[in-house]
Amino acid sequence: MIAAPNELVRIMAPVTEPQDDILTPEAVRFLVKLSTKFEPRRRRLLEARRTRQQEIDDGKQPDFPAETAEIRKASWKIAPTPADLMDRRVEITGPTDRKMIINALNSGAKVFMADFEDSNAPTWQNILEGQVNLRDAVNGTITYTSPEGKRYEVCENPAVLMVRPRGWHLVEKHFLVEGEPISASLFDFGLFFFHNARNLIRNGTGPYFYLPKLESRHEARLWNAVFLAAQDQLGISRGTIRATVLIETILAAFEMDEILWELREHSAGLNCGRWDYIFSYIKKFRNHPECVLPDRSQVTMTKPFLASYVELLVATCHRRGAHAMGGMAAQIPIKNDPQANQAALTRVREDKLREVWAGHDGTWVAHPGLVPLAKQIFDTYMPFPNQVDRQTSSNTTAASLLLTPQGTITAGGLAINLDVGIRYLAAWLGGNGCVPIYNLMEDAATAEICRAQVWQWVRHGAVLDDRRVVTTSLVREEVERTVEKLRGQIPEQQLATAAYLYNEMLTDHEFPEFLTLQAYEYLD
Repeated sequence: MIAAPNELVRIMAPVTEPQDDILTPEAVRFLVKLSTKFEPRRRRLLEARRTRQQEIDDGKQPDFPAETAEIRKASWKIAPTPADLMDRRVEITGPTDRKMIINALNSGAKVFMADFEDSNAPTWQNILEGQVNLRDAVNGTITYTSPEGKRYEVCENPAVLMVRPRGWHLVEKHFLVEGEPISASLFDFGLFFFHNARNLIRNGTGPYFYLPKLESRHEARLWNAVFLAAQDQLGISRGTIRATVLIETILAAFEMDEILWELREHSAGLNCGRWDYIFSYIKKFRNHPECVLPDRSQVTMTKPFLASYVELLVATCHRRGAHAMGGMAAQIPIKNDPQANQAALTRVREDKLREVWAGHDGTWVAHPGLVPLAKQIFDTYMPFPNQVDRQTSSNTTAASLLLTPQGTITAGGLAINLDVGIRYLAAWLGGNGCVPIYNLMEDAATAEICRAQVWQWVRHGAVLDDRRVVTTSLVREEVERTVEKLRGQIPEQQLATAAYLYNEMLTDHEFPEFLTLQAYEYLD
């Protein structure tokens, strides 16, 4: 335990000399001010989530809020988009390790989203080293030399930097304010903003963020209040911060207008966070047997509930003068199998064509090798910086957003959920949150879908295509088989812990809200 340079703070982990330059007395005071001012509101909002869940469990269906109908009907727009965010046709995402940052900035993508959230395992070292790396990137001093001696530097025209802090539900357990862990959202945002906002502005850009896992306009309102306070404290003009909100929860889909409204001075649009959106659907309706989803491979963007969500997001954003960003292509180039690689690229092409034709102003990729393909598609069908001026209508109703996709539940689907989920969680426990599995770059959202589906199947006694009923005992047997298959491929301690945690979360009577919340206790 190390005492911080502030009597209200305790830092519960070692800090290296480079990290000392991040956790300066001034930065710590800035974090304490944010935490003291906003932690009570954050906790009330998390309690409101629990209340909302109980209402859904009791049969109350989500709907567009009647009390905000005027916001949805009125004509208004968000603040004008900054010049360097006008063209976002391809965005690449990834964690904040040094080599990744350089490669992403050099990838040819328009934007790089540096991620402290789902593609990052939030060890203390990962979080602080990420802040050091991003500060160096903003200052133009970041370099990396590989163990083989290869040197990496940032090119002349790098991607625009955006940062995704962790969600409101997470804490940073190593940084205590008055004996309680600080909000991980405030910790990640606060350190990056404090150290980099002024230099970003000098560089002709700004402090730009992605906001994850919001469930309501009230949570967007809290972020807006944080932005105002942070800008005021540093003497930076209000509206300098810009944030894109990931619509990756089913409840946020009913409040897209309201979320843009709350953040309108600071908004940079909305994004289809589709993997977490599917997870959210399972989670929110977990106790309703009529909402059981089929194999995740069958839950594609062409399913009506997801197509309706896309249609509503694009129409809402464009009506408000905001960018509507598409979802992730997680494929990785397959160098040793040209035929499989071509099939994967065909799927990416189809996905990106669907997005640009739907009206999206840009899209996400997880690997630099996919940037040229995504860019070529958007260059062809969007030969201008964006298509925000393209007004589309939406007939999306509450019923269409809630329509459960049909399909089958298979033995193969159960097996792949356990295999991928345990592989990912084991890697995450080892400090890696961005994991290549079966030629896909997976993050925490994948593991969340995998375990949520299996929990739901157990809860409602789903029947597999081979006529077996998904029970607790069946799942535990399948977990044991999966562990045996993976033994020798994964460090034993990580594998054992991942299997233990997955078993608990798959078969617990109460649904664990977030995998990363429970697993965080096992990280240093």
